[in-house]
Amino acid sequence: MKPLVFVAMPFGEKDDPSRRYKVNFDDIYERGIRPAVERFDVECIRADEERSGGVIHLPMYERLLLAEIAIVDVTLSNPNVFYELGIRHAARPRSTIILAANEGPLPFDIAMIRAVPYKLQEGKLGDADAKEMVEALARRLGDTLRDVEAQSDSPLFEMIPNLKEQTLPHEITDTFRDRARAFDAIRQQIDAARRTKDAAQAAAKLEEIAKSLGELTQANAELFLDVFLAYRDIKEYDAMIAFAENAPPWLLSSVQMLSEQHAFALNRRFETKKDPADRKRAEEILTVIISEKGASPETSSLLGRIYKSQYQEALDAGERIRANGFLNQAIDQYRAGFVADPRDYYPGINLVTLLLAKGTPEAFEEWKRTIPLVAFAVSRLGALKSRDYWLVATAFELAVAGKDVETATRALEIMETLEVPAWHFETTCKNLKILANAPEGVVDKAMLSEMIGELSAMSSRGS
Repeated sequence: MKPLVFVAMPFGEKDDPSRRYKVNFDDIYERGIRPAVERFDVECIRADEERSGGVIHLPMYERLLLAEIAIVDVTLSNPNVFYELGIRHAARPRSTIILAANEGPLPFDIAMIRAVPYKLQEGKLGDADAKEMVEALARRLGDTLRDVEAQSDSPLFEMIPNLKEQTLPHEITDTFRDRARAFDAIRQQIDAARRTKDAAQAAAKLEEIAKSLGELTQANAELFLDVFLAYRDIKEYDAMIAFAENAPPWLLSSVQMLSEQHAFALNRRFETKKDPADRKRAEEILTVIISEKGASPETSSLLGRIYKSQYQEALDAGERIRANGFLNQAIDQYRAGFVADPRDYYPGINLVTLLLAKGTPEAFEEWKRTIPLVAFAVSRLGALKSRDYWLVATAFELAVAGKDVETATRALEIMETLEVPAWHFETTCKNLKILANAPEGVVDKAMLSEMIGELSAMSSRGS
């Protein structure tokens, strides 16, 4: 029985505390953590709670309680990671290794615990720093594996000297290991299905995996949610909708993401199949979430998109009064989303665009107050220095809205150097076409026409 090493850390790319850079935690795991762990004869499992909506299910507790060694990366003070660290410190007196990058001081409660530091440069782990991190972590792992009776690294066990660690029966630990291996194997199958190029084959593989999981319970819910999000990645919206509509109430109430993505899938299916019931149901779901949980950038923007589409459809049909009604509803939702978190530029740029399209004196005054806030949110994340298409495209849209030809041209040049699907350019082009609805004098129509033409050409070259 090899010792089990459990790694708790964020997944994917996350904003650093300054929100100027993205920290790629998958890269940190692959180049900084995995090579260190692989020097030893151990099994390694990485926490995956973020793919299941941030909900910690029973398998997560098992891994935290029973793994011989836990590696916890607290670089961004992620609340899930800290919750996991707290469970671990309450359950095990030792063998918890804390990692932290140079992105700010450790929180006070754990500042005195000896962490393994690593260096990031503008959010990136350089080759030399990766090697240094591997060596430092390998030394700590080696010390931990050799000295099973080492001094406690849990503040709780240090504070209460006579506190005894609870030793679980072998049959429980054996069952846990079997489950952990099974979860890891299934997750690899899900990732393989997600990467399958043929959409029909990918969907068939995911359906087969879902059937193999049996009945949905708290013990396997995270795997079902993995499948659900994999369906989203391959644009299999029928399967997403079926899963959400058959989900038990306890899962729907505990994972807001599930309801949001249910609405997202319904709206996307409407855009292809044009069944009004899908759009109506999506609107109802999002309205209920907002009434119960309040506005948020994600939920409000999803609802705003529905109203924005209805605005454009009514406008194309020549129904000006109906179009204005949907325009006002879309503005209200994007405004609520941006107010909920002004750091999130997505609802902000939509609010800016739709206020210009509305074009009334009141809307223009709000536009003048809002555009500096959106520009600040974008600049904090790097703006034109970024390689994130949507960030650069947002800076581009702000420049077009502000009649800044020079900045818009620079942004357009950067966008064309980015390797992105053609639909990225089509989406930005569609956003600009909304500005064409603005009254005369509100936007530079000649500049707008030129930029729409450039984006159309870029889309054709990329398709």
